[in-house]
Amino acid sequence: MNQLTTDRLVVREWELDDAPAALAIYGVETVTKWLTPAMGQVDDESAMRSVLQAWSEAQPNMLPPRGRWAIQRRADGAVIGGLGIHLLPPYDEDLELSWQLRPEEWGHGYAAEGGDALIRWAFTQEIDELFAVSRPNNSRAIGTAKRLGMAWVGETDKYYNLRLQVFRIRPSDLVED
Repeated sequence: MNQLTTDRLVVREWELDDAPAALAIYGVETVTKWLTPAMGQVDDESAMRSVLQAWSEAQPNMLPPRGRWAIQRRADGAVIGGLGIHLLPPYDEDLELSWQLRPEEWGHGYAAEGGDALIRWAFTQEIDELFAVSRPNNSRAIGTAKRLGMAWVGETDKYYNLRLQVFRIRPSDLVED
């Protein structure tokens, strides 16, 4: 997938020039505290550039729908977040949809809008479900999962050795536009 377009967003592959914008997401404690242990806080622009380089190099070798993408606002071209689909531990079958936004962009529906586009594309790639996991007190992530049409399936410590809320969506759960 090269890019997806929604009314307000473009979901596209990360570029090295995105490092300053990516650091405003992955270098901010209010975002990364929810990502640990899967991903720690990035310390500076040079480290962020290295992370983006690794993501870019890994992307062509990932089986679709796996990957990591930038969320870019169409109105001004600003990179405001990221989306990903990857295997949850123990890394053998369950695919996780994840989203991260710059804190100043929270509450505008961008994660749900970009996530919905990514989910719809993912279900064209011969998969039958996607999961999202959240710590029980991450009300923003739980709210986004629900807005995406994901159903709560329970709580588990199967992933990351953390107690997490688990949400799932299947193609039959999609609401037609």
